[in-house]
Amino acid sequence: MKKIYEMSLSERIKFLEKEIGFDLGKKLKKNLKISEAEKLVENVICLYPLPLGIATNFIVNGKKVYVPMVIEESSVIAAASNGAKYASYSGGFKASFSKNITVGQIQLVSKNPKKTIKKILSKKSELLEEINRISENMVKRGGGAKNLEAKNFGKHVVVYIFYDTVDAMGANTINTICEKIAPVLSDITGCEYRLRIISNYAIEKIAKSEAIFKKEHVGKDVINGILDAYELAKLDVRRAVTHNKGIMNGIDAVAIATGQDWRAIEAGAHAYACRNGRYQPLTNWEKNKNGDLVGRIEVPLQIGTVGGIINIHPIAKISLEIMKVKKVNELAEIMASVGLANNFAALRALVSEGIQRGHMKLHAINYALSVGAGNLAKEVAKIMIEKNDISMESAKRILRELKKRY
Repeated sequence: MKKIYEMSLSERIKFLEKEIGFDLGKKLKKNLKISEAEKLVENVICLYPLPLGIATNFIVNGKKVYVPMVIEESSVIAAASNGAKYASYSGGFKASFSKNITVGQIQLVSKNPKKTIKKILSKKSELLEEINRISENMVKRGGGAKNLEAKNFGKHVVVYIFYDTVDAMGANTINTICEKIAPVLSDITGCEYRLRIISNYAIEKIAKSEAIFKKEHVGKDVINGILDAYELAKLDVRRAVTHNKGIMNGIDAVAIATGQDWRAIEAGAHAYACRNGRYQPLTNWEKNKNGDLVGRIEVPLQIGTVGGIINIHPIAKISLEIMKVKKVNELAEIMASVGLANNFAALRALVSEGIQRGHMKLHAINYALSVGAGNLAKEVAKIMIEKNDISMESAKRILRELKKRY
């Protein structure tokens, strides 16, 4: 049987239909319409499509998952699939997600911050009741306000509302709550309010995943190389940023496919990487007592499986269906696992054949298309790979030779 990357587009869709149990081809025809796009953002002139691919080999908490990824960069989906394959030899990824608590901030300007905080905390129970009253629908679904804190930053008092948004990302809910509660706080304290908005430093929403990569599959020398590369990422911020970029390649691609706010995810992840005062890797790598490589990731994920663009964009809905995901914790666990898989694949390539070998093979088709190869693009790419000469000039030269033959 052909591997998924060897299949034609129609073969790939038919294969996935058997695997996931629904008419994927029919659903994929229902994409975002220009009329719908005009309701999403301002001054629309067209749609800007990006490729949606499927990462394979993922086993997350014992369940086989096909992972939709939207990205323009060659090799990211292949790398995720490759990393997942190595993890599958040990049973795949074990992942978890903390509670889906979204945090809102209200800024007050105070002449006496200590007194202001005391007044706020004396009304904490009443404030939590009022928050739940103005967000009854979320409370009915099992969510609601869980806590309220106040902190002093110079003349500024910031009130933090900790709110369970169930399976929603929660931005609209939290922003509405903050705007409605700010005047109540002003009445209680006599202070003027300023900012009223969600915080995207989502440290109450931590996704974790870990996997074992067996030494007999990875190789002892490669494992040692990966550990050395990880050590450098802990010491050198320039390497740490690139290390984490590779992780976010995978996480962002799943985020875009499923209609998430990937900018919020990026901002939160990189802030979390600095939580101990220095920018650090989001993953941890070590050997276990058997000499196998153990990888772990810990990352905040401001995500949801209902609401927002998910209710509007057909492909976002389909992507969740492909993964058989309904709950936010399920999506978070998959996303963290993809980030770990991409990190492993990148590190493995870097310390062995180099990152460009696989990347440039996949990039060959882009060069061929860029020089106008059209229907000959695959043949041009194939010859470039065979000659190990992948460049724009090589693509032009091969295309000229092929045109002479035809």
